[in-house]
Amino acid sequence: MIEVEVVGVRIELPSNQPLVLLKEVSGPKHLPIWIGAPEASAIAFVQQGIVPPRPMTHDLLVDVVAAAGRGITEVRITSVEDTVYHAELVLDDGTTVESRASDALAVALRVPCPIFCADEVLLAAGVEIAEAEDDGEAGDASDEKQETAEKELRQFREFLADVEPEDFES
Repeated sequence: MIEVEVVGVRIELPSNQPLVLLKEVSGPKHLPIWIGAPEASAIAFVQQGIVPPRPMTHDLLVDVVAAAGRGITEVRITSVEDTVYHAELVLDDGTTVESRASDALAVALRVPCPIFCADEVLLAAGVEIAEAEDDGEAGDASDEKQETAEKELRQFREFLADVEPEDFES
């Protein structure tokens, strides 16, 4: 398993299909996962710090697990079959619960907990995007991180211009 992080939610054009983009924590590979609009909103809300007036379904799930005396320790993207990503939530007692990847990611961001991706999934569906090169200037770390994120996004959009969901089928 390889640890990944959520880069963000984007809308893939021209189909207007939302996708969540994951990135290896210690590597250049990215994993695009096409998701539904409600799940895209759930992920984007938590990333932007938006707290809805009433708990969303993913918030409810996290609260129910905590009320039952358990915790969610990690999320795993376990497989991809016909462009459908499968995941599991791992509880603090080792119990695993199957999940759609988009729901698992929305939960992971709320807990928060680490997200891992099976090596085979990243190998089959991951795309390599070169990291931003260091220009030698000393700058604010957050500015550099933003520039790197913008460059990654630009490169990923170029990749998306020529890819179809069917390209990720095994």
